[in-house]
Amino acid sequence: MTTGTPAPRQIDTSTAHPARVYDWLLGGKDNYPVDEAVGERLPAEARDAARQNRAFMNRAVAWLAAQGVDQFLDIGTGIPTEPNLHQIVQRIVPTARIVYTDNDPIVLRHAEALLVGRPEGATQYVEADVRDPAAIIKNARQTLDFDRPIALSLIALMHFINDDQDPYGLVSSLLASLPAGSYLVLSHASSDIFPELSAQVTAEYAKGGIRLGFRDRAGVARFFEGLELVEPGLVTATEWFKDGEVPAAEKSGIYAGVARLP
Repeated sequence: MTTGTPAPRQIDTSTAHPARVYDWLLGGKDNYPVDEAVGERLPAEARDAARQNRAFMNRAVAWLAAQGVDQFLDIGTGIPTEPNLHQIVQRIVPTARIVYTDNDPIVLRHAEALLVGRPEGATQYVEADVRDPAAIIKNARQTLDFDRPIALSLIALMHFINDDQDPYGLVSSLLASLPAGSYLVLSHASSDIFPELSAQVTAEYAKGGIRLGFRDRAGVARFFEGLELVEPGLVTATEWFKDGEVPAAEKSGIYAGVARLP
């Protein structure tokens, strides 16, 4: 079953958007010259980081599905890039239910056309912003059962929320709506692994009108406070794996972790 929201608002092609820059970094075509201009100014390592981040998401949600988790709330979905979260999960649990959320209307347009889930399960698309958790939860309740565990996916999202926008409060508010036994899946760009590269990336995004709030390991760890981190804990994206093929032995500037709500 596939459901959606009303027709999205007009797409602003005059300003770069994180979802479209990320699409460019992954080699996608669903972006505009303003997004490409930001991507082309970034160091080559930014493409590696996008690929590593995506691969972490694939491994993490596959592991969760194998543990029996069949509900996912993915915020900051981005433009569809196969395999998408629902494809990974529904291969393992065909009846899984997924809610995708993003604040860029182009994401919703592509989602409605491309993110078609298995008929046994359900997918829903919500145009909303992580800075409005109440609206996200209200819409997600139409598809997800909040009396059963839900995996909250925040992949490469929270470093676009600066400290003056209360990033930790936003995540806490989202988690407070989830039942015990739910999970947080989070990846976040680091400021301390490759500090010079991080500073360069932050500066180039700023030229495109996008503020970044990269954080050190302690800053990322705060998102997991009160949760039970799954082994191997909070590590880099290429170090996080559970089953299947081991990631390539390459360094990553992305922190990643999965944790359970007690």
